[in-house]
Amino acid sequence: MIFASVGSMLPFDRLVKGVDEWALANPDVPVFLQIGEGEYEPQHCEWARIVPHADYARRLQDCTLFVAHVGMGSILQALEIGKQMLLMPRHAEWREHTTDHQMHTADKFHDTPGLLIVDDVETLHREMRRLVDAPMQGSAGIARFAAAEFTDKVRSFLGAGIIKGKE
Repeated sequence: MIFASVGSMLPFDRLVKGVDEWALANPDVPVFLQIGEGEYEPQHCEWARIVPHADYARRLQDCTLFVAHVGMGSILQALEIGKQMLLMPRHAEWREHTTDHQMHTADKFHDTPGLLIVDDVETLHREMRRLVDAPMQGSAGIARFAAAEFTDKVRSFLGAGIIKGKE
């Protein structure tokens, strides 16, 4: 099953329509799409505007391919469980976002194992089929929380700053 998500903040009709078109051409593969508040409503796959967190986590865990925008929340949740990802960044020039920060995020993560970034719908369609037929190895997963040594150092640093400020 493919689980596709645009996140919860802004519409991303280009991705939603692209995934829906793929579902029409590939009826053998179940697709569930979380579409947010976009104008385009899918005609060829199951969808919901917003998915409760527990349902989102279950769908992410159960899917064979996760398709999403290049949002940090989406990336981190999929990396935690080692899920293969196909991501498409939003473009400010097309009013998909207010800035091009997703392009910068895409640049930062482009070499991450188990993660593939595409920039257009034609490539999205081609890679969805390829990844369904021949899945790439997902990442080894990442820890959900920072290491205790790191958080202890941050806590110590912050505590020292507060104490110095009172002197």
